[in-house]
Amino acid sequence: MAVKKSVVVTSGMRSGEADLKLQNVNLELFENMERHRTMGFISSKALVVRRGAPFAVSLQLGGRLLNPKTDSLRIKIMLGRLYVVMPVTLSRKISSSQWKAFMDPKDLNLQNPTIFISSPAAASVGRYRFQLCVFSQSGKRSCVFGKFSLLCNPWCSEDAVYIPFEDQREEYVESDSGLLFMGTAKNVVSRPWSFDQYEPGVLETCLNLLQVSPQHNKNRRRDYLNRSNPVYISRVVSAMINSEDDRGVLKGNWSNNFKQGVHPSTWTGSGDILKQWAQSGYRPVKYGQCWVFAAVMCTVMRVLGIPCRVITNFDSAHDTNDNLVIEEYYSETGQKLKRSNDSIWNFHVWVEGWMTRRDLGAELNGWQVLDPTPQERSGGVFCCGPAPVKAIKTQSMDLRYDVPFVYAEVNADVHTIILSQGRVVSMSKDTERVGSLICTKAVGFPRMQNITGDYKFIKSPTSTLSSRSSSTISDESTLSRESSSKAVLVFLNLDKSPVAGEPVRFTVQVVNKQNVAKMMKVHFNAQAKEYNNSPSDTFWENHGVIQLAPMEAKTLHQEISPAQYEDVVGDDMINLAVVMEDMKSDERFLASEEFNIASPELIIEIADESSIALNKEQVATVTFVNPFSHPVSGVLTVAGAGLIQGKLQFRMSPLAPGGKVGQRITFTPSMVGMKMLQATLSFTNIRTTIRGFKMVSISSV
Repeated sequence: MAVKKSVVVTSGMRSGEADLKLQNVNLELFENMERHRTMGFISSKALVVRRGAPFAVSLQLGGRLLNPKTDSLRIKIMLGRLYVVMPVTLSRKISSSQWKAFMDPKDLNLQNPTIFISSPAAASVGRYRFQLCVFSQSGKRSCVFGKFSLLCNPWCSEDAVYIPFEDQREEYVESDSGLLFMGTAKNVVSRPWSFDQYEPGVLETCLNLLQVSPQHNKNRRRDYLNRSNPVYISRVVSAMINSEDDRGVLKGNWSNNFKQGVHPSTWTGSGDILKQWAQSGYRPVKYGQCWVFAAVMCTVMRVLGIPCRVITNFDSAHDTNDNLVIEEYYSETGQKLKRSNDSIWNFHVWVEGWMTRRDLGAELNGWQVLDPTPQERSGGVFCCGPAPVKAIKTQSMDLRYDVPFVYAEVNADVHTIILSQGRVVSMSKDTERVGSLICTKAVGFPRMQNITGDYKFIKSPTSTLSSRSSSTISDESTLSRESSSKAVLVFLNLDKSPVAGEPVRFTVQVVNKQNVAKMMKVHFNAQAKEYNNSPSDTFWENHGVIQLAPMEAKTLHQEISPAQYEDVVGDDMINLAVVMEDMKSDERFLASEEFNIASPELIIEIADESSIALNKEQVATVTFVNPFSHPVSGVLTVAGAGLIQGKLQFRMSPLAPGGKVGQRITFTPSMVGMKMLQATLSFTNIRTTIRGFKMVSISSV
């Protein structure tokens, strides 16, 4: 009886109430992060959740049981100095516009109660703290503290980044690897890239990127409030990926001098770049070019929960004077000249982010162009976008942000001018070349998806080929109308897409459209060029004279041997031109083509592909066959997020022409899902890098 009396007294006395304490809070990491599709970030050992959906925390009480009638719970959610305080109710009703906290009355454990915390669908992204307190009837208080990171939620229909298809959410938010497309429109090269968003430290670095931004340091309260809007977040990220105005991630370099850093083509993933940036105290990483800027931005956007994909625009115009015209100059013997600030990049890479545009109207929701490569200022800062793709297609030039700039990148006209002794001797116009192919990685498959029609109205099912390389011209093109007035037509065609180690063979067709014979000088010229620059000096040329009978068409066959281009071109492009000169009238006629030479791919084979499982060691072999006309040696690097910790490196001894070498590697998968195993072979004696990749499906058993 004495014991029973003691229990009753203790539970009823005010001194006993002091024994009600919050001893601990369990953030239920595994259950919450599995429910919120953030399990990839589990290595951070911190709670990561998505806005607009509840998450649960469990309390451990000491002293006595919770009495819902006399005890109350209150929670304070804090982001910087912003905070909201709310009671913990017994109502399961939640709001998409307000913070709410509740306990489920049907499943209430009074010793270890579970609290559900629900954030608004437009809550600000960032790193939060919370204080959870229990108050007894007498006013006694006991508190515990916790932390969580809050991301955008593409699975929540009320979130501005909601994307309605699960396969797209898997591709554009969860996938940690992908393909970047480079080269030229007629010879597209797939480059594997590891986005690395689940690698240790990457989540923290992406959240810190928002804290390091000038917007945050200028006005922290305003920045925190604006982080509810993906339009604002994406502009901050676009500016912070380059380092022109701030302590951004990457320093751009388009020179040939990379001694103070890393050649942009050396990077294989975003993780190394973001970690180096963080570990250096947020000093810019050297160096990046457009595809590196875009790929790193894609990583940051996916980490923050904004669906994102990498886009390549082939024959991308940089119109510096806003006249929608790009001028290209050639000498009378076919050498391309550097005479204009305008330029056409063989390819340019940016990203698209998926979001609603409440600032512009629902008709412009969806994909938005964002370009972190520093080209022009937007609002005084080197960033670009978000520009609605739909606005670019409909030429809605008065809308923000940067629609005219992106429109010019995919739609400018090209004026090709031949100069002789400083005098213009020929000019032609091409309305089809710029934005000839716009593409991204297909959803769920390692292949290219053509999205040109999202940006511009396509005149015909097949892309119109210009006089630069074409044997056919569409009736609607400017070139068709222009060519009808020309006395001589010239068409330059590659026999096939050039491959390393093989001759570059091409054909020139010349058509005399007049009823008089013609004597023509012929000038062939080949220059190496980087994708974003004017060509360097001529490395191959050929000259001759041909005679054309009235109305005659003649075909000329030419080739450039591997020995003539291998030591010059490397990973660069070739600008090939032919100028035909009428010896009687001095008229010139030009055809040109810029192309890349396809490198062989490394072949990756896995010994037992059907039994790849989590934490089970696997064996793979990387094979290379030397296609070059001389011996090569180099370093093989193998990497794979979720497959290999860090990187594996192997030295390759000199390999004779036609020789074959295989390197055996082992890896142990640490994450389930579709992962990318990628290999890179960097040569020591030629300026070429060979790549290969293998998609690997990891099961949990």
